[in-house]
Amino acid sequence: MKPAMKDCVIMLRQFELSNTMRRLWIEHVLWTRFFIVSTAFSLPDLQAVTERLLQNPGDFARVLRPLYGEKIAAEFERLFTDHLLIAAALVNAAKAGDGPEVERQRALWYQNAADIARFLAAINPFWCEPVWRRLLFEHLRLTEDEAVQILTGQYQQSVRQYDLIQAEALEMADEMTRGIVCQFSIA
Repeated sequence: MKPAMKDCVIMLRQFELSNTMRRLWIEHVLWTRFFIVSTAFSLPDLQAVTERLLQNPGDFARVLRPLYGEKIAAEFERLFTDHLLIAAALVNAAKAGDGPEVERQRALWYQNAADIARFLAAINPFWCEPVWRRLLFEHLRLTEDEAVQILTGQYQQSVRQYDLIQAEALEMADEMTRGIVCQFSIA
């Protein structure tokens, strides 16, 4: 293969990885928003939305599996599924006005985010635990604010908040892509 052609193939593979990661992170925050809205208003689509949201960790695992193997992909899927289940419990507790349960779930949620950051740093030398912790904690803060805004009828604010969430999700996607490209020299 000619050098210029090889460079194009490498760039195409990196571009495809970036697009995949961006799609998965955007789907994560989009279906999370749908879950919050469906929960807040007791919409009849809640079960379908929940099932689709819970598909997201498996989608990530399918991308990670060829790179990291079954065991690591399964552990990421488990941690990320826990992230979503804790978030659901937190939203439900907030909707019910159960302050102590909100605090309990919030503590679990942040611990889970710390566990994810530690896990990512352990599997990729180009992923830094403090960077992932910052990104994930910001994701939690933004998402919790969005849920509160929806639950309290601050719909304009929640739409603006989602713009921030979406931008931050793309930052996480780019960080994930960068680490994979550096670790595996995607070619």
